[in-house]
This record gives sequence, C-alpha cells and structure tokens, in this order.
Amino acid sequence: MKKILILGAGMISKPIVTYLLNKGYFVTVADQIKSKAENLIEGFKNGRAISLSTDQENKLENIIVKHDIIVSLLPWIYHVMVARLCVKHKKNMVTTSYVKPGMRALDEECKKAGIIILNEFGLDPGIDHMSAMRIIDHIHEKGGKVEEFYSICGALPAPEAADNPLKYKFSWSPKGVIMAGNNDGKYLLNGKEVYVPTEDIFKNPVSINFMDIGELEVYPNRDSIPYIDLYGIPESKSMMRGTFRYPGWCSTMDAMKALKLITSDKYDFTGKTYAGMVAMLINESDTINIKAKAAKYLNLKEDSYAIKAIEWLGIFDDKPMNRCEDTPFEIVTDLMMEKMEMGKTERDMVAMQHIFLASYPDGKKEVIKSSLLDFGTPATDTAVARTVALPAAVAVDMILKGKINKTGVYIPVIPEIYNPILDALESMDIKMIEEFGLPLSEKINIFVPSE
Repeated sequence: MKKILILGAGMISKPIVTYLLNKGYFVTVADQIKSKAENLIEGFKNGRAISLSTDQENKLENIIVKHDIIVSLLPWIYHVMVARLCVKHKKNMVTTSYVKPGMRALDEECKKAGIIILNEFGLDPGIDHMSAMRIIDHIHEKGGKVEEFYSICGALPAPEAADNPLKYKFSWSPKGVIMAGNNDGKYLLNGKEVYVPTEDIFKNPVSINFMDIGELEVYPNRDSIPYIDLYGIPESKSMMRGTFRYPGWCSTMDAMKALKLITSDKYDFTGKTYAGMVAMLINESDTINIKAKAAKYLNLKEDSYAIKAIEWLGIFDDKPMNRCEDTPFEIVTDLMMEKMEMGKTERDMVAMQHIFLASYPDGKKEVIKSSLLDFGTPATDTAVARTVALPAAVAVDMILKGKINKTGVYIPVIPEIYNPILDALESMDIKMIEEFGLPLSEKINIFVPSE
C-alpha cells in the first residue's frame, strides 16, 4: 500500500485526505495540533494522525523517509525546507502554493533525484492555470493569437450568506485575505505596463455581471505580467489577473487602508479603545465624534457606505481593546474574524472567470469566456476547500499511478498534466463552462488609469 504524508490539517485539508483515503492509500496527517489531524481520518483504518511542529526538522525527516509522496499544506514559508528533505530522500512532493525563488532553484536537483515537485495545484493558483492553458492551447492550435487575457477569481459567501455590510465572510485564512489587500498591482494594458500602488489597489474597481450571481467588482491581483511568459502568450497586448468581491468591499477596504487600519506598523495601544486607536491613527486628540472625524479625514460623508461598514465592525466603538504594543492589522483582523466568520449552516462560493480576445489569420476575432461557479455544502466541505484540495489530490493519485512522469519543479501548464486533472475535476462537478464565438462587446474594458 502506497503511503502519503500530508503536512497540515487546516481549513482546506479535509477533501484531499478523504479523497486519498477512499482511494485505498495509507494517509498520515501531521499537524501541530494532533486532534485536528485525528478529526480528518476518523472512521478510516488506513489513516494515521501524528503531532508534528515545523521546528521539528529531524522528526519531519524521519517521517518523510517512510512515505512515498509528501503533500505540504503548511504556510508557504516552510515548503522549501520540506522540499529539500524530499530531494535528499528522493520523494515526490505536491503543494498548492505559489512557486517562490527558493523552490524554483531546486529544479535541477529534483531532476537529478528523479522526482517531481508539483506546485500551484489548488484553485488560484491551480485551476486557473489549467483552465487558462486549455483555452490558450486551443487558440494557438487554430493558428490564432491571444490579444487580451483577463483572469479573475474570488472566494466569497454565497449570495444568501452575504448579509453583512462588507458582504464577505471568511472560509479560508482570514488574515491572509486581508493581508492580500496590502499588495500592489501590476498589469499590461494595451501594450503598456500599469503599476497600481497599494494605496490605490481598491480604487475604481471594474464591475462584471457574473453568471447567475449578478454584479461583482474586480480589483488587480499582484503582478500579472510574468504570466505572459508563463502561459506562452508573448503576443498579448493586455494581461491582467484580478480578484472578485461583492460591491461594497472595495470602497470599505479603501477607506480602512486610508485610515491605516490594516497596516502592520506597530503602535503602543495600552489603555486604548477602538475609537482611541482610530483617533491615534488619524492624529486626533480625542474620540469625540470619531466617526465624523474619520469621515472628514477620508473626505467622505458620514452616511457613506464605507463609513457605515466600518461602524458596523465596531471600529468607532469606545470599547477597550485590551492591547499593548500591537499592529492595527492584527487588531482589526481579529475583530473581523469575530463578526465575519462563515456560519456552520452557510454556504461559501468560488467564482472564477477567464476572458480572452483571440484573433485568427483570416481576420476573425472572438471573445472566449471560461467560467467556474462552485458552492460549498455546509455538512461536508466548503467550496474553497474542494477547489483548492481536490486538484492536489488528483495530482497525488496520478503520480503514484505513474501517470505523471516528469522530473523537476513544475506548475500545471502542460497538457499532459492539466487535461487529465481537469477531466477528473469535472467528474466531481468542478467544471469550467466554456463559451466560444462571443461578440467583441463581451470584452471588458478594465482598469484604465485615471489621468
């Protein structure tokens, strides 16, 4: 019986553990909190739970030696450490995280060891790569060119659960969601590079009517330009990756960012209330009418959507924070987690859409859309957990069955990897809806910078 080691028993781990246990593999789940791992293998005789901390490298190495393949669902900063041990002991490895330079640098060592390390095998990154490449390869096979490409993804509450002013609830790493809002953005638009500094990332979002959901907003997601080479589309004049949110999120986050509420700068908040924190951050001497003062600082009306949303969070309350030296980011994200947790009976949702403008030698042009809409099931798995974990689960199964024979550091952008994975996901109702031959009016005009 093949043995699989899964490192991490967090919010996305259950679907991959269950999938591989049901396939008949022996699965060891390791987590710092052993009870979390035990919950994932409950009812299965071919599962084992162990306690393991990321600082126990010798113990980790001894465990890796005893398994056939390693899946790291740890925070990304630990992947290279795990990968080096996998190279040393010639063990294949899968992660759902972005490839960082330290991981990419192991490519030649992986080839010499005869192993593969598959990265970016989740939703975004993961399904986005695979579904995009299937369309791109289709266009190129017809002799066409990808003139424009926009790729957008978002993990959201289902419409009926989007019942707070921010229209958002956390179904994955809460602090990771907010931390991503501190990134800047970079993309290609009409042949020109556009840089969006972090302070402007939520300004002027683009509105898209998405499938059966209705209006969603889009803001830029990090640096999109490397994906031109990654996807093999040097002909593209526009390339942008973005994030979906319900209307209201961007204006609220823009205001919170301007108020310095999600900065990681440290302050001494000893004895401060939430209102006192706001007063300190905007250089006010007291908390009297702090909502009005914050609105004035932002040049917004007191009854603006963003101000009302921030008020709903409790950030203007004269309530003790019980903090000493800390960061606004930690304080505010803790508050958001208290008020914006996904309920046990509520559904989450994953929305993804690729929009292409393709041209062909005969002069024809078409817009192509590839869209995914997936909902979680409260009694089983969230949509985020399904769409992140199951691509990795299928990849592990394929490697163990000898259906993936590459060596080196890879992401899923080649047909022999992405086609069977996408086919397997479709059998689990994770399916991209592809629309070809759409008129040019279906193309989006996105993120034109203000003059």
